[in-house]
Amino acid sequence: MGFIDEAEITVKSGDGGAGCVSFRRERSLPKGGPDGGDGGKGGNVVIKASRRLHSLYDLHSKILFKGQNGKPGRGNNRSGKKGKDIEILVPVGIMVRDQETGELLADLVYDNQHMILVEGGAGGKGNSHFVTAANRAPRFAQEGQKGTEKRLKLELKLVADIGIVGLPNTGKSTLLSRISHAHPKIDNYPFTTVAPNLGVMSFDDEQSLTVADIPGLVEGASSGKGLGHRFLQHIERTGFLLHVLDVNQPHSGDVVKDFSILRQELERFHPCLTEKDQVVVINKIDLKPFGKKSIQEICRSFHDLGHECLAISALTGQGVEELRQLLREKVIS
Repeated sequence: MGFIDEAEITVKSGDGGAGCVSFRRERSLPKGGPDGGDGGKGGNVVIKASRRLHSLYDLHSKILFKGQNGKPGRGNNRSGKKGKDIEILVPVGIMVRDQETGELLADLVYDNQHMILVEGGAGGKGNSHFVTAANRAPRFAQEGQKGTEKRLKLELKLVADIGIVGLPNTGKSTLLSRISHAHPKIDNYPFTTVAPNLGVMSFDDEQSLTVADIPGLVEGASSGKGLGHRFLQHIERTGFLLHVLDVNQPHSGDVVKDFSILRQELERFHPCLTEKDQVVVINKIDLKPFGKKSIQEICRSFHDLGHECLAISALTGQGVEELRQLLREKVIS
C-alpha cells in the first residue's frame, strides 16, 4: 500500500425530497383538506479522522462522494425519509481546503473528530402548509432544495509525539524498529525510506508514544532537493525531534556539521521546527568512528552547544533502552 498525503475530491450533498400534493379521501370527511407531507432532507457528506489510517491511499481511486437524496413526501402528512449521510474516513492530521478559494475548511487533529463538509438540501414542504383563507385546497408543493457541491483538496500532516529526522542512511528506520512495533523497510543504501513510517512505542504501564520516521533529508531539501522535502510538513505536528547522526560515515566529514545542515534545512522550511524540544542521537557506535574524535568527545561537543546527546547502536540495541526511557521522561512527563 503506497503512502499518499494529498488528494483532490468532489463532495456533493443529497438533494432534498419534493413535498407532496395530496388530499384526504375518506367517506366520513367528504370535504377532507390537503394532507401532502414534506420531503426528506438530503444526506450530508461528513469527514471523520481515524487513528487507524495513516495515508490517503483509499481516496486515490475514488474522487466523488455523494450523500443520498431525500425521499419525497406522501399523503396523510407523511414525511419522506431523510437521505443517508456519507462518511469519509481519513487519517488524523488532515487539512481540508476549498480547491477554488484555498480557504481552510477543517483541520482534524484528534481521533474521531469530524465535521460536515456539505449539508444536505432541505426537503420541500407539502401542500398542507399552503392552506389559506383564500385557497383552501392548494394544488402545489415545494420542490426539494438541491444539494451543495464542492471540490476539495486534502492535505495530510502526520500527528506524532516524536519525529525522527536525519540525513540519508543514518539508521533512522532501524532505530524506529528498535524502539517501537513498526517494521519499516531497512537496507544499506540512501533513501531506503521513501515515505514516512509510523510506529508506536509502548511501555510497561500501558502508556505509549507515536513515532514518525521521516525520509532522509539532504542539504537543499527545504528548496526541493532529494526526497525529504516532500515530507518536511509532517514534522510540523510532531511534538519532539530526534536527530539521528551516523558517527561512522558523516556526510560532511563532521557529525556536528551534519547536525548543522539538518537544523538549517528545518529552519528554512519553517522556523518553528528548530524551536521544538530535541535530542541528538549518535548512531552506529558498534562500528569504528570516522575521524580522530572519540564518541565521548563528539557527545561533549553537542553538550557544549546546549543539546542533549546519546550514543547508541540501533543495530545491536546498545543504548536503545536508555533512549526509550529518556523519550518517555521528556515527552510524557
